[in-house]
Amino acid sequence: MTMENFAPLMFLGLILIMLIGFPVAFSLATLGLLSGFYAIEMGWFPASFMSNLPLNIFGILSNDLLLAIPFFTLMGAILEKCGLAEDMLDSMGQLFGPVRGGLGYSVIIVGFILGAITGTVAGQVIAMAMISLPVMMRYNYNMRYATGVLAASGTITQLVPPSLVLVVMADQLGRSVGDMYKGAWGPSMLQVLLFVAYTFVLSRLKPDYLPGVPKEARTLNGWALWKMCLRGIIPSAILIFAVLGSMGGLPGINTAICTPTEAGAMGAVGALVLAAIPGTGHSLHQRIFWHS
Repeated sequence: MTMENFAPLMFLGLILIMLIGFPVAFSLATLGLLSGFYAIEMGWFPASFMSNLPLNIFGILSNDLLLAIPFFTLMGAILEKCGLAEDMLDSMGQLFGPVRGGLGYSVIIVGFILGAITGTVAGQVIAMAMISLPVMMRYNYNMRYATGVLAASGTITQLVPPSLVLVVMADQLGRSVGDMYKGAWGPSMLQVLLFVAYTFVLSRLKPDYLPGVPKEARTLNGWALWKMCLRGIIPSAILIFAVLGSMGGLPGINTAICTPTEAGAMGAVGALVLAAIPGTGHSLHQRIFWHS
């Protein structure tokens, strides 16, 4: 076996381990170590290469820029666990539901917002699927479209700031995170518009695939419905734009007043404050938690 043929086998082995259900972090570490020892045995590189592995690990851990990743992840986890995703999907679903493809529009819009909040793909897709898919099936949405729009909306997270992927790319390319975020706004908005346009065209060509939800199914109407929508969107939007603006990640802002790591820490603290406000997310749970 040659080194060129071994790389595809490593990738195939990673897929097989992940299909078993083993955690991704341990899968990568185990497969990497086994492949490294096998490569040494085959004489592809010297054994001293493995002795430098701890230095490489500590070098990555000492990178200040990559510290922004756990802060952004914590910010998204807090906002997700406080019930913000459920409230936004519920309110958007009721707002757009009577329109043909309305549940699809709500999934795309909330996917864009959750992408800016969480920064992680898996949690976002699971959160939306657990909430939206049963509702779509109840109102006879086409299964292929329902699962497709949920999976596709989850990929918006890869582009929309503050994407964790862009933090890693900025570190590898030697560019500022703010520049990467400013450059990602256009493609992410284009992706959302393409999903919306596809849903609109499909609702006209095959209306039975995307039926409207009966207005009787609404539990809120009028100002109460709009208030519920704005209550979930406005606080999270203010937090996201404050975090991105402070690090120069918004179009038109060329001056950063803090580093990405400091912006991520500020976002995590802001998420805690937002989760503590009564009326945001599962307000009853928050009142019990914060006032007990």
